[in-house]
Amino acid sequence: MIAPLRRVLVKRPDEVFASADPVIWHYSAKPDLENAQREHDTFVSIIEDFGVEIIYHDCLQPERADAIFVFDPVLMTNKGAIMLKMGKSLRVGEETVMAERLEKLGIPIFDRLSGDACAEGGDLLWINEKTLAVGVGFRTNIEGLRQLSIILSKLGISVVPVGLPYYRGPDSCLHLLSLISVVKERLAVLYQPLISVAFWQFMKDVGFRFIQVPEKEFTSMAPNILTIKPGTCIMLQGNPVTKQRLESAGCEVIIYEGEEICVKAEGGPTCLTLPILRSFESI
Repeated sequence: MIAPLRRVLVKRPDEVFASADPVIWHYSAKPDLENAQREHDTFVSIIEDFGVEIIYHDCLQPERADAIFVFDPVLMTNKGAIMLKMGKSLRVGEETVMAERLEKLGIPIFDRLSGDACAEGGDLLWINEKTLAVGVGFRTNIEGLRQLSIILSKLGISVVPVGLPYYRGPDSCLHLLSLISVVKERLAVLYQPLISVAFWQFMKDVGFRFIQVPEKEFTSMAPNILTIKPGTCIMLQGNPVTKQRLESAGCEVIIYEGEEICVKAEGGPTCLTLPILRSFESI
């Protein structure tokens, strides 16, 4: 989650996103396309300024407004992509389109979830290169956890199950990455009240320190942060306390405007990006 970002896949907002019915998609309001595209272009340019190669996922997906959140249909590994299965019924099918795009880019498909398994990328947090935390809730189920454990064991990767809270119920989007992001080696930003005791203790035991997100900034997605390289991160505007705490911990923080692409649609900077190449070399 923190190695220097080299190549990233994004999807620019289109008419499908802008025409989303807020009630059906559980958005706070209908997005404005012109402003959404402006926000997204600015967000992408911030990433590009760090020398990151931008690749667009420009496949048209009628009736899939959430397809702009490219992080969710796939888990990237050093051996290729693991295609997931969406837990939100309106998003089913994004996996197939994403697999086609990745194959055109020459990225191998290492494995796929099948049967009753569900798992979304927003529930998957790399603790380090050999340990993946898997949030189990409304979007990722026990069968998804089981299949991911089997697949990743072939790569020598251990899986840590993390129970997610009920919070606002199945219609609300509460992923594991809604609660926590890793921003530096053994440093995480988190909203502690909704983190399970067992996972909090696990993170402490492996040496993590925490930056606490205040309650009033949890709803503006302060825990959802995209790390460009260790200690350099991008976060949604409107979270001044968390930003100050990050800077006090030695982080460089770049903020962006995301009323249309994030606030209305309940997705942060991690959700908007699919890192397809990170490097352990310094930028």
